[in-house]
Amino acid sequence: MADGDVVTTAGEDTNTGAATASSAGQRGFWAPGSRILWRYRENAGTRFHIARPVTVVRDDPEVLAVWMAPGTECVKPVLADGTPVHLEPLASRYTKPRTVQRDRWFGTGVLKLARPGEPWSVWLFWDPGWRFKNWYVNLEEPLARWAGGVDSEDHFLDISVHPDRSWHWRDEDEFAQARRDGLVDDALAERVRRAGRQAVEVIDAWGPPFRDGWEHWRPDPSWTVPPLPDDWDRTPAHVSS
Repeated sequence: MADGDVVTTAGEDTNTGAATASSAGQRGFWAPGSRILWRYRENAGTRFHIARPVTVVRDDPEVLAVWMAPGTECVKPVLADGTPVHLEPLASRYTKPRTVQRDRWFGTGVLKLARPGEPWSVWLFWDPGWRFKNWYVNLEEPLARWAGGVDSEDHFLDISVHPDRSWHWRDEDEFAQARRDGLVDDALAERVRRAGRQAVEVIDAWGPPFRDGWEHWRPDPSWTVPPLPDDWDRTPAHVSS
């Protein structure tokens, strides 16, 4: 794929790149090597505050797998004065005004996996030299697909899964603070907790994608880093799960 092809989808022309049919010729799935956006809306809002260009590894009825390469230009939230969110004390982290800024993903890349309809995605991290580090279960809204990528909303609570199959909850303090600040109401909190319990059941059973050997996957060396399009925050014309 040419470097100028920023966002592609099966069977459709876009203003930013030529359309690419899936390898099976089936409309609605992205072909390996296609460039799409993986985005998150702000919590309790409508704007997008995270956008990451990724390369499609696999896309079919079982799983969407994408690769976020080192050095990828992304959009991330920051406080209005430019302070990184993680440096703000938790008590005021979600109440101070925010904006977004462009930045780059440094360090090793991330492989992201999402099964259709599941309220979480699973991310794989490696240390330098491709030494596998861990899986990361990101609890979130099921991905909504559109012509240029997938959208979701993060739910704060996460699970870290280690190579020995042990696991632990992450960011419970952030989840509790988001509840206190009104970003997560009682109904959503119960949905998130239920999703977390379901994810733990998959982990304990060592179901997909943990059993599927993705930790041995490596990116195609011919892939280049996809650029961040100027219209990264555009409103999708059509969204489906």
